[in-house]
Amino acid sequence: MAFPVDLRRCQVMGLAGTAFLALGGETAGALPARDLLAPASAQAALGLVGVYFGVVLLIAAWALLGRLLRGPEPPTPRALLLVLAVWAAPLLLAPPLFSRDVYSYLAQGAMVDAHMDVYAHGPARLGGPLADEVAPMWRHTGAPYGPAFLGLASALSELTRGEMPAGLLGMRLVALFGVALMAVALPRLARHSGADPAAALWLGALNPLVLLHLVAGAHNDALMLGLLGLGLVAARGRPAVGAVLVTLAALVKAPAALGLPAVVALRVRSGRPPLPAVLITAAASAATTVAATAVAGTGYGWIGALDTPVSPHNWALTSLLGRATGALLEHLGSGLAPLALPAWHLLGLAATAVAVLLIWLRLRPRPVYALGLSLLAVAVLGPAIRPWYVLWGLFLIAAAAPSTSVRHRVAALAGVLALAVLPSGGPADLGQLVLAVSGGALGVVVLWQAHQAHQARQAHRTARAPVPGPVA
Repeated sequence: MAFPVDLRRCQVMGLAGTAFLALGGETAGALPARDLLAPASAQAALGLVGVYFGVVLLIAAWALLGRLLRGPEPPTPRALLLVLAVWAAPLLLAPPLFSRDVYSYLAQGAMVDAHMDVYAHGPARLGGPLADEVAPMWRHTGAPYGPAFLGLASALSELTRGEMPAGLLGMRLVALFGVALMAVALPRLARHSGADPAAALWLGALNPLVLLHLVAGAHNDALMLGLLGLGLVAARGRPAVGAVLVTLAALVKAPAALGLPAVVALRVRSGRPPLPAVLITAAASAATTVAATAVAGTGYGWIGALDTPVSPHNWALTSLLGRATGALLEHLGSGLAPLALPAWHLLGLAATAVAVLLIWLRLRPRPVYALGLSLLAVAVLGPAIRPWYVLWGLFLIAAAAPSTSVRHRVAALAGVLALAVLPSGGPADLGQLVLAVSGGALGVVVLWQAHQAHQARQAHRTARAPVPGPVA
């Protein structure tokens, strides 16, 4: 007998999941240093179990919601937007989860507000409480973000006067705004691509990675993707507006610049000549870049900051291969060991360029889908990867996937990655890993018990049902 599925059950289960996330994050999240508990403390351990219990409930609710979409009466896009709002609500005031990047955003915004060169210096130059909250590796590293985002972070710093609680809430609201833009763009992109708008919302906006990392983690990828999606929607009828929005997305985070060829392709696909589409896109993009940089006052140092170093613990494919090759060469006594990691990173960039070229040659008539696959290739083959990087491609694949099987594969990837990072954002030790697995197992047990209870109720009702007598 199947587990009972209806929209209300999915909504309540997902709400319970994000509520446990928020509660567990109070002791196990990426908290300010003054609020951190010892990793071995009972409160921190309970919080870690609670977070992963909540993650499992959220993943289950999302998977059941996907099954409901394939039923005889699937929920409408409007109903799914309500589910998204309900699931996100407990995370609004929760502490940062799964990453300390939001503290970097606040420190960099304060640096711009103080007229410091945020690309030449790390938050250590700022000093004070905000800089102390930045992860040690990034305290002496320049910002890798564009002037559109840093200008916004600077305005937020001025508005909140550097107060950390207000700044964290402000960044969370910016991320929620980005997710709202994503939710607005997805159904429109799906209709233009011949896909199901409800399925696009389910995979592109309601999936656990969005809630865990864009909402709970307050990552600026939400704003990048929201602007990118709106830009692609606008590109069909107003290419200049589309180019402006996509360029603003790239001035938040650079990978969105791959959307500019898609703006041209969408315009050409609607029947316009290629040359005017290229010229309009290039002119609008250049003007937007100059204007945004002038308004932010950051200068063009962001171009040189695109090679910001990656974490030594990063688990990108090319980084893993580079570290393994370096260890092997060092064991063999070769002096080439230090070159292994840079060499693999260069190979990864070359492979990315080839993959993107092949994708566009093959899928040129489907520019949104081609862009989604290209951004996924950038995330997977690049020198650094975090679970939320996969959303760069997943967002657009959700809107333009040519088949249900493609959506299922991408959904499976999202479900696995949702369990990949500790709520503190730091590396896991054995004790934390055991607690995380325990929390996930507890969630599975609770779901199984609910399933068994439903089966028992159904069997009881069947047994009590009157048996029809013989027909006279």
